[in-house]
Order: sequence, then C-alpha cells, then structure tokens
Amino acid sequence: MTTYSHTLAILACLLFAGCSSLPASNQEVVPPQTQYDSIIADDKGRLLSINQLAEKLTPADVVVIGEYHGHHAAHLLQSLVQSSLYQQRPRQVLSMEQFTLDDQSQLDRYLSGKSGEEELIADTGAWPNYKASYRPLIEFSKKRNIPVIAANAPADIVRCVGRTGEAYLDGLHASQRQRLPEAPFFDTPAYRRKFFDTLGGGHGETDNSKRLENSYKAQLLRDNTMADRVIRALEENPEHQVIHLTGTFHSEDRLGMVAVLEKKRPDLDVAVISPVFWHSGDDLDSLLKAHRGKGDFLYFLQPLPEEYKDNERHRDAIMEQFRNADDLSCD
Repeated sequence: MTTYSHTLAILACLLFAGCSSLPASNQEVVPPQTQYDSIIADDKGRLLSINQLAEKLTPADVVVIGEYHGHHAAHLLQSLVQSSLYQQRPRQVLSMEQFTLDDQSQLDRYLSGKSGEEELIADTGAWPNYKASYRPLIEFSKKRNIPVIAANAPADIVRCVGRTGEAYLDGLHASQRQRLPEAPFFDTPAYRRKFFDTLGGGHGETDNSKRLENSYKAQLLRDNTMADRVIRALEENPEHQVIHLTGTFHSEDRLGMVAVLEKKRPDLDVAVISPVFWHSGDDLDSLLKAHRGKGDFLYFLQPLPEEYKDNERHRDAIMEQFRNADDLSCD
C-alpha cells in the first residue's frame, strides 16, 4: 500500500469512527480540527455519519455534492460518499464539472485502460489539483466500470461568451452548437440576484456592467450544460444513480444547475449536499440557522487559508487572469 493510500485509509477510518458515536446534543459538537475534518447534518440539524448520509441518499436519482475547490475535506467527503453509496446502489454514474465536453473521449480512453494518468492530465488539461482531489473518485470508477461524465461546457466557448456575450453561440459551427443545450441560458431571478450581489455588480450600461452580464451568461452556459449532461446520463443509464460534483455556487440553495435540472425534469429526486465554513467562534446551532436552506444536507469544514495579505498582489493576480483570458481569440 502506498503512503498516500495508507494515509487516506487512516483518514477514512477516523472519519467513520468519529461519526459513529455522535454527541447527544449539538452543543457538544467540537468544530473541525483539521483540513480533512467535516461534520455532516441533515436539514433538521441531525448529525450524520457517512454511512447514515448514504442511507438517506440511496433513493435519490441525482446526488449533487457541492465543493469548495481544492478543499481536502470536501474531496475526502466526496470520495467517501461515492464508495458508501456504491454499497447501496452499485448502478452508479459519476458526473464532473471538472471535465468538459471536449474531454469525454480522452476520459473514456483512460477509463478503458488505453492511456495513462499523465496522458489523461495532459490531453484534458486537467485541473492542477487533479491528483490530490479527483484521482480517488476516477480510480474508484475505473476499477468498477462506473461511467464518468465530462459535464462542463467547453472552456474556450465559455470564455468567449464571457467576453463577447450570448450571441457568440450564433456563430458556432453546427457540430459545435448541437452539443450544447438547446436553451443554454435558462436562469431564475434568485440566481441572477445572487450572482450580481456576490460580484458586486450594478445593472447600468457601463462597460463593467456589460462585462459582468456576459460573465453571468458564461456561468449559465456551464449550469445548463451540466444539467443537460446529467439528464442524458440518466437516459443512457436507466436505473442508475448519478453523483454530480460541482463548485458549491452552481448548486447551493437549489439554484444554478440544480434549478435547471428540476425545471427540465421535475420528476427527478435530486439531493443537494452543500459545504459551509466553520469559522472561529461559530457554533453548530447558529450555522444551521444561517445556512439550512443551502442544501438537503450540509457539511461543515475549516475555512481555507487566506490567499493574500497584500491587496496589491491580489489585484495583480486577478489582472493576470484577465490578461490570460484576453489572449484567446473569439473570431
């Protein structure tokens, strides 16, 4: 057994053991002590172990697990939920925001043993945290012949919509356009308010507001594409349960891709699991009261480290991202 596998096994055992004898009341709950720890609760505030969570998730057609990208506790929980649910419903499909439609053929090659991991990473442009965060989920699926769906919209198309607006799709070749949702920008007023409030945008006619509007359309393209891919996965794999991994903004409060999914397929049983940071001084009761509506189940975890102390360096990093995006041609 490798050092990594041994460490993951120990962490899994600790998590299962720690959740198997839950405190009698929420007042006794100790906050997450490490970046691997999570505390799980249902929408009534009852604490759950991974196995108990899986039992409650078993009837769902779709399980959406929101994440804070790169958070070790989030990715450990995703892996443990996947394996525990597999014991309940082995007919499983894994759907991932972290790969785009363009990556599906390379992902299938890897899952079928026709390419190696470094080839997968290079050929798909996998996220930098692939090995630490998503490798366990992909390997679990590979060894059990579980289909894995590359669910996100192509990155270059998303960037160009974000730069030029929704009309960019009108100029796509028919073969490119037909892969995307027929209605790619479905949204809800609540999601729009949340997006603009989060990014601090106005609704005037300034260049900044237009850019923000285009960014919102790019966000909607991601959400609608992911929802369509989940629906297709269910159609192509009858009686299967789909586990979909995505950034929490795409799913919490049942907005984003969840709202699209439920609009297009109101018959589906969709369960949403959302992360919440447990800051110093917080207690479980107040966190539950403030965040209960974010999901059917919540998992609490330590905040991520602050990325920047120097505001000027933070601004420079953001501007560098914009410069890199501007290098892409949308002609």
